[in-house]
Amino acid sequence: MTLFGRRLPIATALVTAIAIAAATLAPPDQLQGELQRLMYVHVPTAWVAYLSFAVTLAASVAWLWRRTPRFDRIAASSAEAGVFFTGLAIALGSVWGKPTWGVWWTWDPRVVTTAVMFFVYVGYLALRQATPDPLARARRSAVFGVVAFVQVPIVHMSVVWWRALHQPPTVLKPGAPTIDGRMLTALLISVLAFSLFYLVVLRARVRLAVRTEEVEAALAERDQEPAGNAVLAPQWEKKGLRADV
Repeated sequence: MTLFGRRLPIATALVTAIAIAAATLAPPDQLQGELQRLMYVHVPTAWVAYLSFAVTLAASVAWLWRRTPRFDRIAASSAEAGVFFTGLAIALGSVWGKPTWGVWWTWDPRVVTTAVMFFVYVGYLALRQATPDPLARARRSAVFGVVAFVQVPIVHMSVVWWRALHQPPTVLKPGAPTIDGRMLTALLISVLAFSLFYLVVLRARVRLAVRTEEVEAALAERDQEPAGNAVLAPQWEKKGLRADV
């Protein structure tokens, strides 16, 4: 899994620096003031969670079609990243919600559906840990990864389908984005930076999965060696005897 080789971390660092500068230079919100700058972190984490689970979906479908272990590694690695970014999005949302709504948690449709999505994919990871057989694990996880993705459009459309405290979409929605141009530019650069960081994490996690499988295969091969290989022939010479006696 090359993903631009060594250029990817360099590009990620460069875009991240530009994103920080853009978020700093963007104007504050008229109502929320400087607090609104959390958007440049909170929204990208939510976007990367969507992206992660979309990659898990695509890799799961690819595994069901081709039965190639590489796709199973990508699906699992991307799901782990998605769980992390979903949890981070929930935490950042709570930090933003406390001064805005007055509470750390509220039973808002977007917040609740995001929490459900988080626990569904935690269940995906738990299923993988609970299934020791590699083929059965890959098959069950692939089916789970396809079905679980229904959570993503539910989370995104929850603020449209139900009345909520959470503001409706301002970018990924029908029609033009309802956001200041400078804010939109800073937000899009932040989304790009987080997306590149996700690719760095995904590549590292897939490589770790490959190494883990190699170690497990080596250990399994060692455990399957015949027990007689560890038995040494009698050392007759040491006792003053001949082996042909």
